[in-house]
Amino acid sequence: MTISQIADTSVLLDTASPALSLHDVERMAHDVFGLAGEVRELTGERDRNYHLRHGEAHYVLKVSNPAEDPQVIDFQTKALLHIAAVDPGLPVPRLMRTRSGAADWLLEDRDEAPRLVRVLSFLQGVPMHKVAPGKSLQHDLGLHAARLDLALRGFFHAGAGHELMWDLKHANTVRSLLAHIPDPAQRALAERMLDRFDLYAMPRLGGLRAQVIHNDLNPHNVLVAPDDHGRVVGIIDFGDMVHAPMINNLAVAAAYQVSETGHPLEMAAEMIAAYHRLVPLEPVELDLLFDLITTRMVLTVAISGWRAARYPENRDYILRNNLQAWVRLARCDALDRAEAQAYLRQACRLE
Repeated sequence: MTISQIADTSVLLDTASPALSLHDVERMAHDVFGLAGEVRELTGERDRNYHLRHGEAHYVLKVSNPAEDPQVIDFQTKALLHIAAVDPGLPVPRLMRTRSGAADWLLEDRDEAPRLVRVLSFLQGVPMHKVAPGKSLQHDLGLHAARLDLALRGFFHAGAGHELMWDLKHANTVRSLLAHIPDPAQRALAERMLDRFDLYAMPRLGGLRAQVIHNDLNPHNVLVAPDDHGRVVGIIDFGDMVHAPMINNLAVAAAYQVSETGHPLEMAAEMIAAYHRLVPLEPVELDLLFDLITTRMVLTVAISGWRAARYPENRDYILRNNLQAWVRLARCDALDRAEAQAYLRQACRLE
């Protein structure tokens, strides 16, 4: 993927989704999906998302970004249906059909481009970023990440090969965005991490196990039980799914679990070890994991900083993981690569 190609694919991230009145959303929910209730808008990176309460049931009505490829939306829809069939116990959103039984509905407005509308069940729980880290939570997160990868194993769709800036395979193409980082020390840190990705990870990614992955298991997309913060009760937001090396999914999740006290990889290692018990990692995957973890943090600071400058009204949402990513990058930068590899191998009992 070249710089010019990544510029083309960035159109989706750089295209604002038109707003809808809450009255129009309520009418759409009732007329198309047979759901009546109060609606409020939710934050989102690309789509327009609305929370709807219908009696005691809760739903998310998603209006796609006009720049989104309909095939990619169908890919996400089919993946959720596949997960529900393969592992019904996984706490992921369930698709709600229209009155006619369709999986989605086309919103056509003469003043705007057509957009696909879907309704998903709204999962109840406390966002993981609001609770204190702990070993039991890391263990359960690792198991759920592994179950999700197992559920998606063998699932194929033509839209899975779409190009996405958040795909670690294309990490080296965000170098141009680093020029917008004002702090020279931070910019040099991000460049060092991308240099290591180019040297160690990029040449070997093509030989790793690959499949469809969630690709965004950040703490805002994981819900825990209100009465038990060590138990995962929801995994949401499948909008960044892509076909990629399977280890990338674990790397993305681990990038948000780097400890800010103690050993930088202490909490992440708990999650990785639990994942490894259910889906054994291959030696090469484990050797590249630290490089991929740090690279994901570079994507976070590079892409979020670029987008926040373009959409200042959504700045708080876009930059929600930015500050912590810089702190964690600095902590990982102080680690010797071989030491990090050995630490993760020991956590997985491979040394």
